Amino acid sequence: MAANEEIITQSETPETAVLSVTPAAVQVIQNLLKQREIPDYVLRVFVSGGGCSGLQYGMAFEAAPREFDTVVAAQGVRLVVDPTSIMYLQGATIDYIDSLMGGGFRIDNPNAISSCGCGHSFKTADSGEDDQSRGCGSCSH
Repeated sequence: MAANEEIITQSETPETAVLSVTPAAVQVIQNLLKQREIPDYVLRVFVSGGGCSGLQYGMAFEAAPREFDTVVAAQGVRLVVDPTSIMYLQGATIDYIDSLMGGGFRIDNPNAISSCGCGHSFKTADSGEDDQSRGCGSCSH
């Protein structure tokens, strides 16, 4: 990382956290890092356009944070969020659900005014999308 790059580190204080991670999600992230033999990688959490509700969540492992990322250290794992995604993820909680009906990471986002039934896409008051759902195929509307 170059000397002029800025990385913002977020404390683990729940009241001020950009993003929170449940113990169940931390355990799955740690297991994935170990299985893939990438223990020092960070988990990028981001928001992009698309999905049946207008915006969708994404996650990917990366070797290091990028310039202007916010780094969230939580119980031994590091998550990174880009400046644009922070606007949509402020105060959200990442959890991992393991169920017979389909498990996976779930994001409880206080900024979402509506969400897709599958939980992978959402709409905010500022997202500018109309009220018509576009159906993602993995949930029913």
